[in-house]
Amino acid sequence: MAFYDQVETLSLEEKEKLQTYHLKSTVKLVYENVPFYRKAFQEVDVKPEDIQSLNDVQKLPFTQKHHLRENYPFHLLAVPLNEVVRLHGSSGTSGKPTVVAYTQKDLEHWSSIIARSIYMAGGRKGDLLHNAYGYGLFTGGLGLHGGSEKLGCVTVPISGGNTQRQITLIQDFKPRVICGTPSYIMNIGETMKKMGIDPASTSIQYAILGSEPWSEEMRKNLETMFNMKAMDIYGLSEVIGPGVGMECVECQNGLHIADDHFYPEIIDPITLECLPDGEEGELVFTTLQKEALPVIRYRTGDIASLTREPCECGRTTARMSRVKGRVDDMLIIRGVNVFPSEIEQCILKMDELDCHYQLHLVKNGALDEVALHVELKDEYYTLDLHGDLNHPHASLLKGKIQQTLKQEMLVSMDVHLKEPGTLPRFEGKAKRIVDKRKSNERISS
Repeated sequence: MAFYDQVETLSLEEKEKLQTYHLKSTVKLVYENVPFYRKAFQEVDVKPEDIQSLNDVQKLPFTQKHHLRENYPFHLLAVPLNEVVRLHGSSGTSGKPTVVAYTQKDLEHWSSIIARSIYMAGGRKGDLLHNAYGYGLFTGGLGLHGGSEKLGCVTVPISGGNTQRQITLIQDFKPRVICGTPSYIMNIGETMKKMGIDPASTSIQYAILGSEPWSEEMRKNLETMFNMKAMDIYGLSEVIGPGVGMECVECQNGLHIADDHFYPEIIDPITLECLPDGEEGELVFTTLQKEALPVIRYRTGDIASLTREPCECGRTTARMSRVKGRVDDMLIIRGVNVFPSEIEQCILKMDELDCHYQLHLVKNGALDEVALHVELKDEYYTLDLHGDLNHPHASLLKGKIQQTLKQEMLVSMDVHLKEPGTLPRFEGKAKRIVDKRKSNERISS
C-alpha cells in the first residue's frame, strides 16, 4: 500500500507524542500573543503550563465564529501582520466577514496537507487535475490548487461557472481528477447529457467533492453518471480550508483527519461535554501547527462522529464520519430533528425524482412547517406524466414521497413536484433551505 507520507501510519503512541508537543506550543503561542485568548484562558483559570497532555485540551475555552467577527480584522493574529503572506475569509453576507491569515509556513503546510489528500483520493504526480472550486477569498479553489501543484499534478485553475467551457476543457485536456462541489459537478454532468455527451465517456476517474453536505445516494448517482470514484473532502476556512479531512479511495469509509495538524473532538452542542468515539455530535478542532491564526477548540457547527480505529487502507489517522449537517441547518418539524441531507437520502432513492430540491420553511401558528420542492426526472415527466403536473400519476407520486418521508424520518410535509430544470442551479454551495417564516424572505445555505 502506498502513502503520501509516513505520518499517515504513525502508531498511537507516536502520534500522541507529536500532537502533545504541538498542542503545548500552540497554547503558549496564543497565550503570549493573542489578547483574546489570554483573557479567555484567564477566565477559566488555565495557564500554558497546565497543558501537559491531550486530555488537558478539555480545560481550554471554546472558540466560535462570532469571536472571529468580534475581533475583525486582525485582532486574533498570533504573529505581526508583516509576517502574513495571504488572507482568506467568508463572504460576509450576514455582516462582517471572518478573516483568516497564513504565514509562508502555513501555506507550505496547507499545500502538503492537500497533496496528501489528493494522493489519498487517487491522484498522482503527472495527473491532470480540473479544479472547479471557486477562487478568491473562498479557500476551496486556491487550497486545492496549492496542493495539486505540490503533488506535481498538471493543474487546471478553471474555477466555477461557464459550464460549457468547463466541458470543452474536460473533453480536450482529458483530466483524471476533478474537484468541486457535488451539486456543481452534477450540474456539469447534466449539461453534458443535454449536449449529447455521455459523462461516463470522459477521462475522469476520481472526484474530490466537498463544501456542502451530500448524501450517499448523491455519491452513487455521481459515480454512476461519470463512471468514477467520488471522495468527500472536508474543511473550513476558520481552521485552514479544505484538507482537514479526506476520504481514501480504497475504502471511502470516513474521512481521514490530518491529525498531525488538527486535533479533533466531538461535543454535545447543548451541554458542551465531550462525547466518546462513535457518538454523533458537534465537531471541534484545535489547530496544532498554524502560525498566523491558530484556533483553540473551534466549534465548527458541523454534526459528525469520530473513530480512532485504523482504517483497512492502513492509515492510522483519526477518521470523522461524513458531515450529516450543520447545527444551525437542523430543522425541527413538529418535534422531530431533521437534516436536509437526510431528506436528500430519501428522495434520491426514488427513480422518479432528480437530485435538485429545496425545502421551504413556513410558519403555521406557533409551529414551523416544511414543504419539499423537488424536480422530476425528464423521462418520468415526459413519458409517465406526458408533461402534465396535474396528471393522476403526479398525485400518486406525491403520496408515495410523503409516505416514504413519514416512514423513514417520521416527518410529514407538503410535496411540490417541479418540472425538470426549473429549480436553481449553483456553481458553489447549493442553497437548499428557503426560509419564508418572515415577511422578508431569507435564503440560507
